[in-house]
Amino acid sequence: MTDTPDRAANTMWGGRFDDGPDAIMEAINASIGFDRRLAREDVEGSRAHAAMLAATGIITEEDAGAIREGLLTVLSEIERGAFAFSTALEDIHMNVESRLRELIGPAAGRLHTARSRNDQVASDFRLWVRGRCDAAVDGIAALQRALVAQAEAGADCPMPGFTHLQVAQPVTWGHHMLAYVEMLGRDSGRFADARARMNECPLGAAALAGTSFPIDRQMTAATLGFDRPAANSLDAVSDRDFALEYLAAATICATHLSRLAEELVIWSSAQFRFVTMSDRWSTGSSIMPQKKNPDAAELIRAKIGRILGANVALLTVMKGLPLAYSKDMQEDKEQVFDAADSLDLALAAMAGMVADMTANRAALEAAAATGFSTATDLADWLVRVAGLPFREAHHVTGALVARAEAAGCDLPDLPLADMRAAHPAITEDVYSVLGVANSVASRTSYGGTAPARVREQIARWKEILA
Repeated sequence: MTDTPDRAANTMWGGRFDDGPDAIMEAINASIGFDRRLAREDVEGSRAHAAMLAATGIITEEDAGAIREGLLTVLSEIERGAFAFSTALEDIHMNVESRLRELIGPAAGRLHTARSRNDQVASDFRLWVRGRCDAAVDGIAALQRALVAQAEAGADCPMPGFTHLQVAQPVTWGHHMLAYVEMLGRDSGRFADARARMNECPLGAAALAGTSFPIDRQMTAATLGFDRPAANSLDAVSDRDFALEYLAAATICATHLSRLAEELVIWSSAQFRFVTMSDRWSTGSSIMPQKKNPDAAELIRAKIGRILGANVALLTVMKGLPLAYSKDMQEDKEQVFDAADSLDLALAAMAGMVADMTANRAALEAAAATGFSTATDLADWLVRVAGLPFREAHHVTGALVARAEAAGCDLPDLPLADMRAAHPAITEDVYSVLGVANSVASRTSYGGTAPARVREQIARWKEILA
């Protein structure tokens, strides 16, 4: 619920103002419409702050106990939808504190001792973003498991590898799936790195200069699961690097999801038929009854726009701000909230879609043999067996590709006489490397597509993700 009569309009600002704000000023100033999402973090931070105030003798244990219990009541009201939010109270912090005063009386006024909304919001938001880093790591792991399962099922299934979306060399389905597992592994690392860097507690920085009260910032930080208090009070209240790092990691992760989504859109088309998408992740057409559209993949592909946009928007907000806090920074949260929602949804949808899709082995194997995909194997054979310099081998192979193309056949179908016409060093042994299965099996270098190597990587990732 919102917009109830003002419980404490302007009283939180003290005696400086005689008149209330203009209605338009109230509308542009209020953030309760979106920062209510920080309710749990706000209560958690305030309970830790109250406990510290009591432990240091700044407030009594009796007041701290009433505050801590009252805050749990406030949170319960919010979570069950029984809390009346007020735009006149601007934000989640003032809404919570005002309701706390109604519940426990004057003791509520002691909660804000040695604290400002500046360090309060910085702490709340940091706690929230820290949680989204954890959620992203979990979502990525679920998707990685789905991809590893696909890789294991098709570790020896040939498919065309592409460059420029043109057939390049044969690879395996398992190898292709594991490429995304590696990308997502880096994404997970970026979120973990960002989380470690942001795990400093701003509480105690107050408005910008710290406080004269004998607070224990180590206690507050430890209670909230932070590694340490932030070391500079100016930086603590003005820093939004943690949000920017989250958005940067989310942008890269969404880019990877978009690339995979694009491939699934292409692969599920009638022209490719590499994969069959589950009905659970597809939609139909209102006019064309034959259609089965990969809408989930297309929507995931589009999410990068929102997430990248949020990243650019917050960078733009922050780029010219003098120290310390400016109201501009109220524009940080909606961008991050939307990006986090978009990323979490995209990860969950992609994990479900990948788990349910079917790789069409016959279509993949047939496509792997097209486009002269073993031409590089022929060039390598000329170097390795016939002793040609690679550039000469490349030239001879190109001539044989042109000959096969003119004859309307693939390289393995060219007669030996035609092969020898291109270079007399070619022998019948050359055919041993020209089949797709032979080509794939020969790529045994570390990280290569040979089924044995793919299975090694599957085992490694299964252990990592266990």
